[in-house]
Amino acid sequence: MSRDQYTFVNPAELYADFDPQKQHQPEPGLDAELTPKADLGEDTYRGTGRLAGRKALITGADSGIGAATAIAFAREGADVAMSYLPEEEVDASRIAGILQDAGVTVVTLPGDLKDPGYCRSLVERSVEGLGGLDIVVNNGGKQVFNEDLTTLDDQQFDDTFKTNVYAMFWITKAALPHLKPGSTIINTTSIQAYNPSETLVDYASTKATINTFTKALAQQLAPKGIRVNAVAPGPIWTPLQVSDGQPQDKLPTFGEQTPIGRAGQPAELAPAYVFLASPESSYVAGETLNVNGGSPTP
Repeated sequence: MSRDQYTFVNPAELYADFDPQKQHQPEPGLDAELTPKADLGEDTYRGTGRLAGRKALITGADSGIGAATAIAFAREGADVAMSYLPEEEVDASRIAGILQDAGVTVVTLPGDLKDPGYCRSLVERSVEGLGGLDIVVNNGGKQVFNEDLTTLDDQQFDDTFKTNVYAMFWITKAALPHLKPGSTIINTTSIQAYNPSETLVDYASTKATINTFTKALAQQLAPKGIRVNAVAPGPIWTPLQVSDGQPQDKLPTFGEQTPIGRAGQPAELAPAYVFLASPESSYVAGETLNVNGGSPTP
């Protein structure tokens, strides 16, 4: 029997055959070379028209959570502008093809989120290519583990904050003049904002910042009819993990510490983004929606 996101299943037994192994990729990492493959919902996400006519910009849309969200948005009827690094073209091309098969407009916009010029032009080119903009998903991120603060160099600290925090600021600020009442902004934070790992001091700090940015901006924009929310993933299997996001010796047991007992898949995140983007969440603003396998959060 075929399965979609509405199929009744035991979540602890879902992906029972998932067996991550030690492996390494250079940054930024590719879904095309990930073993085992992440489930992006290619074969399982079924749309019901919840985002028909909407126009979305998604950063980090080539792989992982961003790709799963892009697939879900397209199958729900939204046109999508995809932001990703030029080195990720092989993944982005595959995802763009899946989106096009859903019958929506797709705009591919490679570039580096650390570049403020790219971030600002990204918004303008998205508006031009899609004919407007009413959903912004700030999802692209950088995560590189480091076991000792004394060896965490200025460049990595700066790159992590620019990719995860500054880009969100640049893109959101540039997008606001284009967003009409009813529009939504969704930021990707992390369980690391609440329960930081000792090896992810810089990354966890950015995710806490994203949480606070989301809650502050939500109060500013709610009276204008624009909702700002965040999704906080737990341990999710993506190329980020194998490109120095985690020490290799932690990969075989990645996610097993959660109450559900396994790592999550990007396909399991996509419905959260769809919910926050759609009008059915009209009274939800300033919220952080945790999708983390049952780990307690504030």
